[in-house]
Amino acid sequence: MHQNAIIDAVAHDRSSQGSLLQARNRKDIPERLGPVPPTAPEAVELGPDSWALALAPRLAQFAAVARHEHVTRAAHELGMPQPTLSRALVRLEDDLGVALFTRHGRTLSLTPAGRAFRAAAERALGELERATDAVRADADPAAGKVAFGFLHTLGSETVPGLIRSFRADHPGIRFQLVQNYGEAMIERLRAGDLDLCLTSPVPDYPDLVARRLDEQKLRLVVPDDHPLAARKRIRLAEAAGELFVTLEPGYGLRRITDALCAEAGFTPRVAFEGEEAETLRGLVAAGLGVALLPPPAVPRPGVAELTVTAPRAVREIGVAWLDGRTDTPPVAAFKKFLLSRRGALLS
Repeated sequence: MHQNAIIDAVAHDRSSQGSLLQARNRKDIPERLGPVPPTAPEAVELGPDSWALALAPRLAQFAAVARHEHVTRAAHELGMPQPTLSRALVRLEDDLGVALFTRHGRTLSLTPAGRAFRAAAERALGELERATDAVRADADPAAGKVAFGFLHTLGSETVPGLIRSFRADHPGIRFQLVQNYGEAMIERLRAGDLDLCLTSPVPDYPDLVARRLDEQKLRLVVPDDHPLAARKRIRLAEAAGELFVTLEPGYGLRRITDALCAEAGFTPRVAFEGEEAETLRGLVAAGLGVALLPPPAVPRPGVAELTVTAPRAVREIGVAWLDGRTDTPPVAAFKKFLLSRRGALLS
């Protein structure tokens, strides 16, 4: 998938921008700014004339005989009759058109072609064994893995709290954590890179299943020396004449901002567009505009945050997964846990 380190119970995807718990948490950063994940392995088409299809069942048999240089001992290891194994070796050599062994009575030795073929066969069998161990480990009910995506604005408190609560009953389950903006996470769901993601707005696509879990109030953030800073509450229409700083088009929070302003009867005049919520707060503190933002993890000096009384300024947070995908036991357990937090996700 990706070259993500999964360390102990919680790991952080290298493609996300910085540590999950770093002090200056980055918010909603498009993955296009991060390292490009490795591409998936090239698919191998196994047609009726494929050598791989013909040879795969016999690689382990060949490797066992090559290791023991004795058909009877190899047959005993494999749990199969010796005549059956002998015939399989003869068919393998006939199919390849190459002698792999030199016979010396009951024993055999590899020919040069056999030594070359043995090296390739053992590499292939080793890769298959490692892949089998990995997928079985990831599906282990007690110590498997969940690939979990979420918005950067949920990364400093919400997600660590969720994982801490979940691991009280599932201490061995590991997490591969991916922080990103909504549409990028949805694409990673479709690609199979993620099992679940927390996002906003709650997606509505035919190939996804999404459930609303909670809602987060948005505030109008203004400079602390702004005439509105002394207010506690405000109707959004009162900010119609202000310059706004917003996230770039394509971000879920930008769509919500535009929709709320339209509901309040105006189109926001955008002075600056950014890629993370904390940068927007910094721009507001510098007196460069106002912004509609979710509450910060830590209060930011230089700004005042006003409750918006009309229209109702919230963003819905939901969990999404790919429709029809069979969950491993760890994913099923974490999905059940998230759904049980409906209405209390952000508390």
